[in-house]
Amino acid sequence: MEIIAKILIGFVALEHLYIMYMEMFAWETLGKKTFRGALPNNLFTPTKSLAANQGLYNGFLAAGLIWSLIITDEIWAKNIALFFLICVVIAGIYGTFTAAKKIFFVQAVPAILAVLAVLFLS
Repeated sequence: MEIIAKILIGFVALEHLYIMYMEMFAWETLGKKTFRGALPNNLFTPTKSLAANQGLYNGFLAAGLIWSLIITDEIWAKNIALFFLICVVIAGIYGTFTAAKKIFFVQAVPAILAVLAVLFLS
């Protein structure tokens, strides 16, 4: 894959590692700051285990994207990258409609750019 595609994939992977950390380990601190207005403060403690579960899935997305960067076979690397990037795009679109509009720009747009880079630059 071209370097631009790999950089974008790496960015999306790092973003999902951050989301994993926030949801699994800092839900009641960073989560409150990130989702202020979307959730009342009194719901962060009771939803901690739900957020941790979401965080685990974000970790899986990051792991798949990182995996795509270390696969030596170019065809497999592209296919794995596309699969996980499309999962991120779908999650971002779903989150846009169910949680917050800004999720589209924070999560889906970088993944869409990475998909385009993988398809057209590599």
